[in-house]
Amino acid sequence: MENTLDPLKIGKKSFSSRLMLGTEVISDPKYLLPDPIGTLKAAEFLVKKGFTVLPYINADPMLALHLEDLGCATVMPLASPIGSGQDAGIGAPSEATMAMELGADGILLNTAIAQARNPAQMAAAMNLGVKSGRLGYLAGRMQKKYYANPSSPSTEISHI
Repeated sequence: MENTLDPLKIGKKSFSSRLMLGTEVISDPKYLLPDPIGTLKAAEFLVKKGFTVLPYINADPMLALHLEDLGCATVMPLASPIGSGQDAGIGAPSEATMAMELGADGILLNTAIAQARNPAQMAAAMNLGVKSGRLGYLAGRMQKKYYANPSSPSTEISHI
């Protein structure tokens, strides 16, 4: 594992802050599912080397807690198989918007852009979707009501 880090060490020296490292340990070439034991070992190794580690894991709360205890910044839970068009549940800009409207701090995705007919255009659309959702979240959604409530003023209106 040490030899694999050589290019990362060079990159890390180029940045003044800690280098964030999305970490995927995949031992199953058919289904591309994360290897929880390998992920735990790799995360421990990388955190000790000073990297900010963002591991890709199955939806396993106990593994997430262990990774947090090791010093991982966050986890990226599997929502669907890699390359299925549903990575992280986000395949379209509208889905990125929805995630941000729910209060997410950010979105990390690849397949939706990489496999789009026009990747550059999809990346721009995802950027706008993320910004739109974040602005909507910060603005605060109007409260839902279960009864009618006029949205126009009811006083000082003309009666023709």
